[in-house]
Amino acid sequence: MKWGLRILAVLIVGLFLHYTLPQRDIVRVVDTGNRITQIGANWIFYSIEDTGTGAETSTTRDIRFIDAVFEDDSTVMVYRNEDTGWFWPPYFKWDSSTLQAEATNLRSTRDAPKWVAITHYGWRIPLLSAFPNAVKITPVEGPDVTLIPWVNILLLTFIAFLVVMARRMWLQFRERMVDPTLADVGETFDAVGDRAEAARKEARGFFGRIGAWMNTWRAKK
Repeated sequence: MKWGLRILAVLIVGLFLHYTLPQRDIVRVVDTGNRITQIGANWIFYSIEDTGTGAETSTTRDIRFIDAVFEDDSTVMVYRNEDTGWFWPPYFKWDSSTLQAEATNLRSTRDAPKWVAITHYGWRIPLLSAFPNAVKITPVEGPDVTLIPWVNILLLTFIAFLVVMARRMWLQFRERMVDPTLADVGETFDAVGDRAEAARKEARGFFGRIGAWMNTWRAKK
């Protein structure tokens, strides 16, 4: 049970980080535009209403999209382009209009490709109509360029440092406070048990003496 809970906690944290941390795809932009999108049970995969998205109703939004193709020309990806504002995740994105203009300017064809790195967060889940949210677009030299995720490396290193420090603090706290307290409680229970056993023995001895005395009276009768 303990290991099961630990694995579940690690899985939840891993999925949360994978969804939230920035990722970069090297793609070719083929189209951009706005589409009226129905927001329902999948609201968790979209920005909060009225965060620069031009929401029309509580369930319908006019959202910007960026259509892209990977190097193999068969794998495609659709990115939404929404502001995040001051809300989660903390990308503080307010320039979705500018990003849309940049993406439109970088559109290209198969014969004359322009390769770009699109920084995004989130997942593409067709069943839930979920799209990763693009936060930045940068021209690159080609589809085989190497991009080092420095932001993710620094953040994960910092998180690992916090986890290690929290564990060390907990171990020290348990060693100095919890373990001695548990030991005192155990000794207290042991002392109470010893006193209770002694009381039972004394009671048995007392009632035994009374029983012996009453037997002597019965013998006299």
